[in-house]
Amino acid sequence: MPFYESPELAISIIKIFVLAAVASLLAVAITPFLTHFLYKHKLWRKEARTKTITGEEAPVFYSLHKEREVSVPRFGGILIFGATLITIFIFWGLAQISDNLWLQKFNFLSRSQTWLPLFTLIAASIIGLSDDILQVLGKGKYVAGGMRFTRRFLIVVLIGLIGACWFYFKLDWNTIHIPMLGDFIIGFWYIPIFIIVMLACWSGGVIDGLDGLAGGVFASIFTAFGIIAFFRGQIDIAAFCAVICGTILTFLWFNIPPARFYMGETGMLGLTSTLAVIAFLTDSVVVLPIIGGLVVIEVASIILQLLSKKFRRKKIWLCTPIHHHFEAIGWPHYKITMRFWIIGVIFAIIGVTIRLLG
Repeated sequence: MPFYESPELAISIIKIFVLAAVASLLAVAITPFLTHFLYKHKLWRKEARTKTITGEEAPVFYSLHKEREVSVPRFGGILIFGATLITIFIFWGLAQISDNLWLQKFNFLSRSQTWLPLFTLIAASIIGLSDDILQVLGKGKYVAGGMRFTRRFLIVVLIGLIGACWFYFKLDWNTIHIPMLGDFIIGFWYIPIFIIVMLACWSGGVIDGLDGLAGGVFASIFTAFGIIAFFRGQIDIAAFCAVICGTILTFLWFNIPPARFYMGETGMLGLTSTLAVIAFLTDSVVVLPIIGGLVVIEVASIILQLLSKKFRRKKIWLCTPIHHHFEAIGWPHYKITMRFWIIGVIFAIIGVTIRLLG
């Protein structure tokens, strides 16, 4: 049956597209005020990073980014979680004061589907915001200001633990779906697996390092999970993913070279934490490493570099994550970004296909 002969299906598709467009336009409206505030108060790092998270000197990274890091504001993630939050509560509020069918349908704030990812997005973004504030003030124990690595790690573990307990004890979820094989009961192992996935997603924040790179990659990832949610009948989650994607596209408009602002921990911690929750809500955690394959490669490049330096006493790449290696050997930043976007989309298509086959 064509979708236009199924009113419910047609309304769901219209709902997803309209909400994404509204969120994107709201982000466009917010941006001038946000950028004016960021530049007025010079909310960027006061000094560029000169060391890695392990405390080693990072001369290659410093030479590539010494000017941009101290002239471009952080806090771009405010645009993403702010516009998402406003969109959700506009349509929720309209549904409360009107009996109009369309307004009722467009309300996608639901206890069973979007409460948890929304709470995660807000909580994680606020934590990331506090870290960005420490970085621009040059305070904290991190290299050029900000929370020390162990504190960030423990905060992400705590977020993961809260989410895991909610899924396991409150929602009574204890299975993992493997495409083409079915559901497997894992019992209490659900909790540590949830925390590990949350940490793995958080580590994907390393992809934020070139103008436009993170925005394009996360847009394809959230689009992929929106498609999965739609085909599972989780229309509100699909709408939530579409709204986030809409805000990311607006962020990307202002983040392509030369970037007006960076996503910062405000955006990265919010997006990565929410991504982990959505992967579990759509029962698609197994294909998460495929959909986010490019992020996996980025993280793997850092791990391999550290292992090589420890055991072989030499580097594999000039600088990690690997997009900085290509930058160091002379690739233009726009070439790296656009090629990585293409790779990210291909991984997302493969992951969605495998999940839908299951």
